[in-house]
Amino acid sequence: MSKVCQITGKTFMVGNNVSHSKRRTKRRFDPNLFQKKFYLPQDDMWVTLKVSASGLRLINKIGIHAAIKSAQEKGLISKF
Repeated sequence: MSKVCQITGKTFMVGNNVSHSKRRTKRRFDPNLFQKKFYLPQDDMWVTLKVSASGLRLINKIGIHAAIKSAQEKGLISKF
């Protein structure tokens, strides 16, 4: 599962490159992913996640424990 946010589930999108002559060729828009380490004080452990920029904002808003719990319910994370 590379290039997938483990918190929000964002993946790539497909679009077109448009040249000056309006000729269209397919391209991919990859999500803005970061490999970040987070500390879980309840479990006293560090967790490494691949998260997008919007996933980081979600973690800042609701907290790391709630974000991981909601990702597990969606089936994005299975090993915590």
